[in-house]
Amino acid sequence: MINRVLGLFSHDIGVDLGTANTLVYVAGKGILIREPSVVARHKKTKEVLAIGTTAKKMVGRTPATIEAIRPLRDGVISDFDATYAMLSYYIKKVHESGTIIPKIPRPKIVIGIPSGVTEVERRAVAEAAIAAGAREAHLIEEPMAAAIGAGINIEDSTGSFIVDVGGGTTEIGLISLGGLVVGRSIRTAGDEMDEAIIAYARLKYSLLLGQPTAENVKISIGSAYPSEKEKFFVVRGRDLETGLPKSIKFSSDEVREALSSVLLEICLNIKETIESAPPELISDVMDTGIIMAGGGANLPGIDRLISEITNMPVYISDDPLTCVVRGCGKVLEDKNLLKRLKVKSGFN
Repeated sequence: MINRVLGLFSHDIGVDLGTANTLVYVAGKGILIREPSVVARHKKTKEVLAIGTTAKKMVGRTPATIEAIRPLRDGVISDFDATYAMLSYYIKKVHESGTIIPKIPRPKIVIGIPSGVTEVERRAVAEAAIAAGAREAHLIEEPMAAAIGAGINIEDSTGSFIVDVGGGTTEIGLISLGGLVVGRSIRTAGDEMDEAIIAYARLKYSLLLGQPTAENVKISIGSAYPSEKEKFFVVRGRDLETGLPKSIKFSSDEVREALSSVLLEICLNIKETIESAPPELISDVMDTGIIMAGGGANLPGIDRLISEITNMPVYISDDPLTCVVRGCGKVLEDKNLLKRLKVKSGFN
């Protein structure tokens, strides 16, 4: 009864609690928040100084007394207090914006989580949401959320293949009749691409780059497949031999070479998932194709590379970065769908 009353005075939300970005969908309003999953705080007092975009600008630039951290690593919580602070901030922000009279911040929350997380990791996410002010916390697996957000009819008997390349994990799933028939979650994704660029610059040019710079290189000139026109990007870092500042001009060919091992691992895992799937469903996927979601799907040429290795058609979903949060939003607004898809966390 209390929950029903609170539901009238609060905004229910769907959350894509990602390693790189956090997106928040508000029932009846759409996606209102798209922010980096970064928290800046004082090291000793643990006082939170900034969250989201402002905090991300501090990464690699903080004095000894301040730390700018990412509360999630490989899709799971690595710092509970920072995750709690981030969720609390976004819940309050949603309930204070756009209303004459601020609503009570006690929402029902649906959160997308990697399919490969343990029971302890699931419980940690639910606990953080409850501690942040949620009256109910429901978890659904990211491949299912991404598929729903991409417009796939998950209830159909026809098999659908979804690949969600995020910041911390790549979720691979073959879906039929409302369930995950075959799936795997690998901790190789956007973060590993950034690390590969950092390692490449260190080995080839003796240049030390920061993670934000590597991410900029990936977004600006990164690709998975050769293109007709080569692109260039000037990066600045520290020379490991002299310790002094140094600039180099990265080419798109070099970045592709740096990313090749990470992309190959993702492709091989997709191929192995296909090999372990029932023949009838693979026949369906040959017709419907592999659907790409997640921020990693925006890497130019990744669809061509996966198609070449798997011998299957590959399609990029509309606005792939928001697929998971849009899926969470649709589940949030459909009680029957939520009942079927939610995974046990100890709080539902």
